[in-house]
Amino acid sequence: MTTSIELDISGMTCASCANRIERKLNKLDGVTATVNYATEKARVEFPETVSPDDLLTTVQSAGYAARLPRVDESPSATGESEEEVDPTRSLRDRLVISAVLSVPVIAMAMVPALQFTYWQWASLVLAAPVVVWGAWPFHRAAWVNLRHGATTMDTLVSVGTLAALGWSLYALFLGTAGTPGMKHPFELTVGRTDGAGNIYLEAAAGVTTFILAGRYAEARAKRRSGAALRALLEMGAKDVAVVRDGVETRIPVSQLAVGDEFVVRPGEKIATDGIVVEGSSAVDASMLTGESVPVEVGVDDAVVGATVNSGGRLLVRATRVGGDTQLAQMARLVEDAQNGKAQVQRLADRISGIFVPIVIALAVGTLGFWIGTGGGWAAAFTAAVAVLIIACPCALGLATPTALMVGTGRGAQLGILIKGPEVLESTRRIDTIVLDKTGTVTTGEMSLRDVVAATGEDADEVLRLAASLEDGSEHPIARAVVAGAKERGVGVARVEDFTSVDGLGVQGVVDGHAVVVGRPQLLRDWSITVGDELESALTRARASGATPVVVGWDGTARGVLVVGDTVKTTSRQAIAQLRDLGLTPWLLTGDNPEAARHVAGQVGIDADNVIADVMPADKVDVVRRLQDEGRVVAMVGDGVNDAAALATADLGMAMGTGTDVAIEASDLTLVRGDLRVAPDAIRLARRTLSTIKSNLFWAFGYNVAAIPLAMAGLLNPMIAGAAMALSSVFVVTNSLRLKSFRPTT
Repeated sequence: MTTSIELDISGMTCASCANRIERKLNKLDGVTATVNYATEKARVEFPETVSPDDLLTTVQSAGYAARLPRVDESPSATGESEEEVDPTRSLRDRLVISAVLSVPVIAMAMVPALQFTYWQWASLVLAAPVVVWGAWPFHRAAWVNLRHGATTMDTLVSVGTLAALGWSLYALFLGTAGTPGMKHPFELTVGRTDGAGNIYLEAAAGVTTFILAGRYAEARAKRRSGAALRALLEMGAKDVAVVRDGVETRIPVSQLAVGDEFVVRPGEKIATDGIVVEGSSAVDASMLTGESVPVEVGVDDAVVGATVNSGGRLLVRATRVGGDTQLAQMARLVEDAQNGKAQVQRLADRISGIFVPIVIALAVGTLGFWIGTGGGWAAAFTAAVAVLIIACPCALGLATPTALMVGTGRGAQLGILIKGPEVLESTRRIDTIVLDKTGTVTTGEMSLRDVVAATGEDADEVLRLAASLEDGSEHPIARAVVAGAKERGVGVARVEDFTSVDGLGVQGVVDGHAVVVGRPQLLRDWSITVGDELESALTRARASGATPVVVGWDGTARGVLVVGDTVKTTSRQAIAQLRDLGLTPWLLTGDNPEAARHVAGQVGIDADNVIADVMPADKVDVVRRLQDEGRVVAMVGDGVNDAAALATADLGMAMGTGTDVAIEASDLTLVRGDLRVAPDAIRLARRTLSTIKSNLFWAFGYNVAAIPLAMAGLLNPMIAGAAMALSSVFVVTNSLRLKSFRPTT
């Protein structure tokens, strides 16, 4: 028998850290572990022979910290502390201070006109705090990695910056670099030097600042990864009017127990899953189920927590509370999907596993070669330190963050929010896109589609009398009818003896006519026959996925009002653009098959690629089934019901007009409600990824090309500084080209 547990991991600095912890845990007998760097959590399944303490000890032995989740830990409990203790604040402060100190150091080193008499000592005063305090996270990570026989980019940053600072101290105090009036001339000639007059403070400070900037951008994106779960759980009601011993009392939802009866008034959220024991109403469950038409409920019908009561007063008996509710189960689906995401190794980290040890070996080899050939200790150390400095990832530190900043900035201008670099790789590979219907392809709001008047009747009069009656109802269908009448310039009249018939419709007297509006059953109760003509209209409306209501007065059925969700005018064009990008569109919805196929036909999606009547968990299963077929799947949705599927998909795209939960669970957010932004988002993300790749190529190319010169002792400080500056300028300029991206819309 195995047990599953989730550990909170701290101390990871890159994706390779997650892999190291995962390998350590999986070495334990019977243990299966998945470590997610983005969420800083480890999902571990372990047998009875292994204790949770063994897991914590194993993580600690790998050089990281872990803790078990607290029993009382909840979003509401931890929200304040997380707000007060921002984990990115210290990194931001470190970056700002390092940048302020580094700018004059780099300026003085690169511009001879700024090199006053004791400029080198001023540079030391400014650069030392940056290299020691600003780069402390890199030094600490490098030390942890060294203790466990591993190297990462942190190792190279730490060794390179400390070597540059160390040699600069030697040159200043024991060499000739501390001489008053010393200059670093701006010349691009290559020549050997013993290094006693060279300082590398600008390289050490600049590398530290640039890498800190990249880490800060990454940390901000990581901090948002847990917001989906908090937003989902906070969707529920906060308090509830419970009835005990005949007395109605408001209590926190957390105190609600199974069997308690509670009141839900119109417009309120249902506090928890339960059974209706009194009353009837229409419940808006679209955020959870995706069903655009409100569900009619009455006595003995089941209702779900967090859905909204749109109509009458309900008395509900709680059947599930706390972690057993459907909302809590959906939260677990989102969490499991996030933890199950593939570990995306950043390109720099992948290469660093080979690059870093090679650079260190070359530096040591260079030192030994120069000493062995009688070149002298000073020249040997100069060449060895030059190797470390020229290999230090200055342009590499800019490669991803600058492209990401420009790409995401341009995206924000176009209504596209990209969450992080790992998102970009997914956009390159996707070949299938799954679209939620309600709120994504359609508007998600009920509207009056058509008024079908019986022969001899005036359509405006049918609508006027129906709207007059519906004006007294809060039902979503009634609101759609009234809104439709206003749009068509049809006024409403005074109503007498208004009555709402639970689950069926409304009735009353308008202008002396006894008017009935509702389901055919309501008219039959009044002995009103719906003729063949209107029966055909009812059949056509249902076939199109709409909701028809019959209007009758004075004993005769006069017309049919067709109410339903409306397809967005831009959806068909958007799906055509997605096809042009090589993607196969699928339509996924909680609506009935007729409605789904009707919408698919309108927007150009094949009928074979329509899946209807799906619940939230089923949406996840559909995405996984497509993935199991070898497809790389993107998902576009907007509701809570889509959150788990968005997190499960290889690429999740949320409509910004939807819920915070869907937005936080996604990888890309489309701020506007226009589906045409989706193909633009994919194109922008793919172009940003290609820019990052070209940046990384040239950054490493610069290192590889310059290292032989450093090993030969042919790099003076100005050449090293100029080369580093030029490589950084190239990376930034290449990234700025993303500003020219133009949408197709």
